[in-house]
Amino acid sequence: MYRAKELTVATTRGRGFYDITDEVQRAVAESGAQEGLCTIFLHHTSASLLLCENADPDVRRDLEAFFSRLVKDGDPLFRHDAEGPDDMPAHVRTVLTQNSLNVPVKNGEAHLGTWQGIYVWEHRTSPHHRRLTVSVVG
Repeated sequence: MYRAKELTVATTRGRGFYDITDEVQRAVAESGAQEGLCTIFLHHTSASLLLCENADPDVRRDLEAFFSRLVKDGDPLFRHDAEGPDDMPAHVRTVLTQNSLNVPVKNGEAHLGTWQGIYVWEHRTSPHHRRLTVSVVG
């Protein structure tokens, strides 16, 4: 059995984390699969997917602080700045992270750890609409 559902996430605040755990859980439930594998794929090159702690928001703040130090907006090293000083840094952040996740399906839901959540990590400073495909094989 294979089911896929497309989601759109509005990154209304620009750069930052957007919790999509509930949307993924709904897609898994709608698939009807009791056991299997859920793949979440993000169709963009300037945002990422993250499986991260969902209890303490300081974890996500610290990740953003680390990446801001690692990949600076407007760094003169980068030539690609067609859409502004955050353009190439957003691409670097995406390459260093990931644009797909695999999560087991158990008892009809994405089988996450106790403190795990699924996030879109927007790397651009302005808002975007990010398209995802949630695929379930069971």
